[in-house]
Amino acid sequence: MDLRRWNVKHVRMTLDGAPAFTPFARDAAEGLSAIRTQVGQQAIDSLLERARADVGVPIPALPAELYLEFQRTGRREGYEDAQRERRNMLYRLTLAEWLEQSGEFVSAAENLLWGRLEETNWAWPAHAGTLDFPDHPTLDLAAAMSGLDLAETDYLLGDKLSAELRARIRSETNRRTIAPFLERNDHWWLHTTPAKQVNNWTAVCVAGVVGAACYFETDLDRLAEIITRGLHSLADYLETFDSQGGSSEGPDYWSYGFGNYVVLAHLLAQRTGGQIDLLALPIVREIAQFPVRTVLTQGVWASFSDSDSNPSFHPGLLSYLAGNLELPALTELGTRNDFGVEIFNQFVWPLRQYAWPLPDKAIAFGGTPHDWFADMGWMISRLDPADPNSLRLAIKGGHNDEMHNQNDVGSLIVVQGGKVVLTDPGRGRYSKAYFGPERYANIMTSSRGHSVPVVNGFEQVAGAERAATVLVHNAGADRDELALDMAAAYPAEAGLNQLQRSVAFDRQTPGGRIALSDSFVFGGEDGAFQSVLVTPLAVDIGAGEVRIGGPDGGVRVRFDASQVEVSTEHHAGVEKQYAPSLDLTRVLFAARKAGQGEVALDITPI
Repeated sequence: MDLRRWNVKHVRMTLDGAPAFTPFARDAAEGLSAIRTQVGQQAIDSLLERARADVGVPIPALPAELYLEFQRTGRREGYEDAQRERRNMLYRLTLAEWLEQSGEFVSAAENLLWGRLEETNWAWPAHAGTLDFPDHPTLDLAAAMSGLDLAETDYLLGDKLSAELRARIRSETNRRTIAPFLERNDHWWLHTTPAKQVNNWTAVCVAGVVGAACYFETDLDRLAEIITRGLHSLADYLETFDSQGGSSEGPDYWSYGFGNYVVLAHLLAQRTGGQIDLLALPIVREIAQFPVRTVLTQGVWASFSDSDSNPSFHPGLLSYLAGNLELPALTELGTRNDFGVEIFNQFVWPLRQYAWPLPDKAIAFGGTPHDWFADMGWMISRLDPADPNSLRLAIKGGHNDEMHNQNDVGSLIVVQGGKVVLTDPGRGRYSKAYFGPERYANIMTSSRGHSVPVVNGFEQVAGAERAATVLVHNAGADRDELALDMAAAYPAEAGLNQLQRSVAFDRQTPGGRIALSDSFVFGGEDGAFQSVLVTPLAVDIGAGEVRIGGPDGGVRVRFDASQVEVSTEHHAGVEKQYAPSLDLTRVLFAARKAGQGEVALDITPI
């Protein structure tokens, strides 16, 4: 099924005669009792305790001064944290009332709903910049998610809410999300925008708007237009994945972007009686396996781009995909039902965790020996998938204009003893500078923060043309190999003629072995060349070797001291997004020979 082949007429036909839209149970007759049984009384009691504590609590204030803080200082957490607490309170109250059907939480939920409707902007300050004009609301991630939040809250609570409130919810959702989506072409993430850009925004925004319309829109001709526009944008979104279902945004944004694609897949299937099935596309089954293919060891994932080594996968998402696409490994990734709502920006995930909880399994999937994403140039090698403490490697080629780009062509990650020993540090603290012209001054996004060479003092530079070419890729039971031509990632001023990075993952050596080689040729005159390894662990330099980490998780890096000189550079307190700061050490292996040569490193477990 090509999503672009859907037109308004065909979508309209699916809506005729579709069954009643009941995506979730609302009473015992619809299956609410079964959901309560599956969730369990302990989780429900815990939710009720938190929801009762929310009753009567003052609603966190969102004054204009707080909204404008981002514009004035570049800081976004103040507004977003207060906004998130408003939402989490509403999520708890709504879920408690839905599960208990007692009326106890309705009044407090109504107060919060009115508060959300009265917010001048639904968009985050980082995306809108300033406060909206009433006739031109900013339609961003947060605004789209807000529309679906309100639609699903309205659906679950129904006539318990006042008629005035329900009418206002529909009016504001239409004004702020549905009408701008349908009538304007100035959203950069939408397929109608001339200079469109596509990443997780497309899936999240489309799911929020089209999902809300599935609940609220009674004019079937208009609903068909909304759905059709959304399907065409989702076709663009699916093209951001490689042929094996990989995403250069990394596992974190798989959970966010593709997760919202799955949310809409469910709602459209319900709204059209299964006639529009977004999960039926062959590429979707490949995409669904991305977290299975990028796990390095139990609880640790490849952290390329603005992703982290320990991403959060929504239990309801994994459960729904596992059941609908017959992918049981998705339920074995170590994610558990905690039935909390404290970490969410949108209602879809706490609701679906209760509606679609994961089965209780003690199994933890540790990957297969080898995974390869040819279009992105990602190779992942594992010594013994059954042993979570065994040696693991991830390395990427790619280019320096990827989604949530970091200048990281050739970046590698090594895990040993279940610990990240050589790191790609992932996501830095989101701020105005982080997504502005100063982005690559940040160590987290520059090649300085990655295990890649420094050439004549020059780091890698941004741009799609700053890319690696895959020269060799082989995978076998005993050995995996990848060779990349990386010279294009560096500026002409570096004076580089050739740069080839070769890595071999050897399974025959007891404990495993990684052979890393950077061979270089400068043009015309001598140049300085450094291979770099980045680690969050302690570093000890000895004769002909560097020890990184310890026996419970560490590696020994051997080198030829006659050819290579070693030094370190420490960076303390590197800021991350909603995570403790990092201390990073760059281990610099400088070639003693100028002009041309090779830095060869032999990496084995301690």
